[in-house]
Amino acid sequence: MERLWGLLQGAKRLSPGPSQTTYKHVEGTPQGRLQEEEEDREEAAEPPARFCPMELRGPESRGSRPGRPNLGLWAAAGRRATPYLVLMALLIFTGAFLLGYVAFRGSCQACGDDVLVVSEDINYETSLDTHQGTLYWSDLQAMFLRYLGEGSLEDTIRQTSLRKRMAGSAGMAALARDVRAALLRQKLDHVWIDTHYVGLQFPDRAHPNTLHWVDAAGEPGEELPLEDPDAYCPYSATGNATGELLYAHYGRPEDLQHLRARGVEPAGRLLLVRVGLISFAQKVANAQDFGAQGVLIYPDPADFSQDPHKPGLSSHRAVYGHVHLGTGDPYTPGFPSFNQTQFPPVQSSGLPSIPAQPISADIASLLLRKLEGPVTPQEWQGRLPGSPYRLGPGPGLHLGVNNHRVSTPINNIFGCIEGRSEPDHYVVIGAQRDAWGPGTAKSAVGTAILLELVRTFSSMASGPAEVFSSSAGMEGYLSLLHLKAVVYVSLDNAVLGDDKFHAKTSPLLISLIENILKQVDSPNQSGQTLYEQVASNNHSWDAQVIQPLPMDSSAYSFTAFAGVPAVEFSFVEDGQAYPFLHTKEDTYDNLHKMLQGRLPAVAQAVAQLTGQLLIRLSHDHLLPLDFGRYGDVVLGHISSLNEFSGDLKARGLTLQWVYSARGDYIRAAEKLRKEIYSSEESDERLMRLYNVRIMRVEFYFLSQYVSPADSPFRHIFLGHGDHTLGALLDHVRLLRSSGSKVLGTASSGMAPVLAFQESRFRRQLALLTWTLQGAANALSGDVWNIDNNF
Repeated sequence: MERLWGLLQGAKRLSPGPSQTTYKHVEGTPQGRLQEEEEDREEAAEPPARFCPMELRGPESRGSRPGRPNLGLWAAAGRRATPYLVLMALLIFTGAFLLGYVAFRGSCQACGDDVLVVSEDINYETSLDTHQGTLYWSDLQAMFLRYLGEGSLEDTIRQTSLRKRMAGSAGMAALARDVRAALLRQKLDHVWIDTHYVGLQFPDRAHPNTLHWVDAAGEPGEELPLEDPDAYCPYSATGNATGELLYAHYGRPEDLQHLRARGVEPAGRLLLVRVGLISFAQKVANAQDFGAQGVLIYPDPADFSQDPHKPGLSSHRAVYGHVHLGTGDPYTPGFPSFNQTQFPPVQSSGLPSIPAQPISADIASLLLRKLEGPVTPQEWQGRLPGSPYRLGPGPGLHLGVNNHRVSTPINNIFGCIEGRSEPDHYVVIGAQRDAWGPGTAKSAVGTAILLELVRTFSSMASGPAEVFSSSAGMEGYLSLLHLKAVVYVSLDNAVLGDDKFHAKTSPLLISLIENILKQVDSPNQSGQTLYEQVASNNHSWDAQVIQPLPMDSSAYSFTAFAGVPAVEFSFVEDGQAYPFLHTKEDTYDNLHKMLQGRLPAVAQAVAQLTGQLLIRLSHDHLLPLDFGRYGDVVLGHISSLNEFSGDLKARGLTLQWVYSARGDYIRAAEKLRKEIYSSEESDERLMRLYNVRIMRVEFYFLSQYVSPADSPFRHIFLGHGDHTLGALLDHVRLLRSSGSKVLGTASSGMAPVLAFQESRFRRQLALLTWTLQGAANALSGDVWNIDNNF
């Protein structure tokens, strides 16, 4: 024992002094957890989990030095026991640390979505040469901004907008060659062109479209001159339509239903509707569903800025817009238009059967003054001169549409930068090149931003990224898109103002967009990021910024048709639409004046947003897509459906299937989060498996039980048809209708029905539930991992 005591005393003399730091538990911020759906449809929140990190504190004053002489008997005994106590404390501390680490890695749920957020600790390889070191997120961000700032974005926008870019024209072919040459100069890994022969409609110069008053005998009489004869609605039905005129506001289903409620029947009439809120195709489809004979579409000054310091649309200008309620070439629905001669003579179900024609505000004002009948609601009133707007009917009109179809070559240009990590997965960015008229805001800005981003990324020689840039053309790649495309980013309509920022997007991208907004400076608020700008006006930033993808967006088809998450960024005017979009006045000068000289700064902000989004998507080890968001989307609809649970129960029906399927999806999402968090990020094979499951979530929501030819937009949340959640909600609302014909929102896309139909409800419920349940099962991973009692 004496020998052991001597050894311990020697070890004590050689050991360092007592620890100068202490640790204290600090309570972290509680974070909520996902809620699961219960059998009784009550949403019960789990208690919040807490993580208590340790705080490093400085040394504290100590009383007297150890080993001071003249200690008592107990002090002497303490000296002899000190080495043993030190060893025991070290063993206990080490065991507790290891136990806490394992428990934290395996069960901590307070981290939530943070597992998908890049931190400064994540590094990126810059090239195959490992001697060049690594890059952190801040390094990549600084490099990207430096190279982007070296470009000439404003000059590219100006030069592109000056070129003739009508689809199929010689000027468009020349621009395609120049864009291809620009991509080749950047030495991308792959550059190629796909040529499609698309059936496009054009006005017939020999037989222009016409509008006449109808005389007492019912024959066409005095002609109303179309002041903008080049404006037309591509894919309108051709032929003649005759009927009395009604004013139908924006042509939404609720607008047409209001006419019926006021005793003004739309069937058999021509409808006068305003530009805005929904697409031209939706306006015409709604009018057709209500039995209208034809549609006239005009721009009302009330929908545009009245600022005298900003330019306005001429009253004799009409607005151009296609009316095909679908995607791609409507004469080869669902197929690429490489050679139409080899396809049977089929047409898209989204082609209208009634004619449509855009007219100017001057002609619309003349028509409105002839209307009789009830005065419209106050919110329907516009700013055209004359008496208050009335619903009608008015005098008879005769509309003649003589557009003709031409097989037109369309060139889609693609460029690719290959990556090293998961090179078979693509991040796709696209911009429209063609335009009807100058098209500065419509396509010149987006094309210029795309070219600048290609130059920037080529200069960076980014390592583990794959950026696949295109102009359009989706049907030829359907078999690849849902397997390989991670995200599609559209640059169309990127700059329509500078007051507000909107992101029209899939829910999967909302969390990532929030993070990127915090990295980009506001173009019109010095010293603020974009996130700070929007959050200062509204604490709920997403309510102000995030919007669903509209049908007239090129990004919509990627999500609703192909099942690829998509986003379209836009800066817009506060409360007013950009007046020159889809007109011959969409020039560089007008856009520049509208933004009062801030066009370069706003376009630069869009480029920064898009570029940093691409970097995150292509460089993060784990895709930063928030797959749990769709649980919240379903919950929002369920809240509306719950209102009718009593009415359904009285008929012996229930929505329990939807509740159960949502619960299974949330459980699958939470299970995947746990798996990801408890795994090692350095395991490339495991990260790839997780990425595959995450990137296909959007595809899981395409209904497998409806035909793509009949219902091309199969997405149950964003799509169009009887299989969607919106259509189910519209149908259930009929339980409390008065029995008159009711049409739901434009999202359902269904013809009017007389009353609630139990057989239709059961079919809708089955289509929706099994798609949602299939998404939950797919998110669970392997078949043997599916754990539900559905």
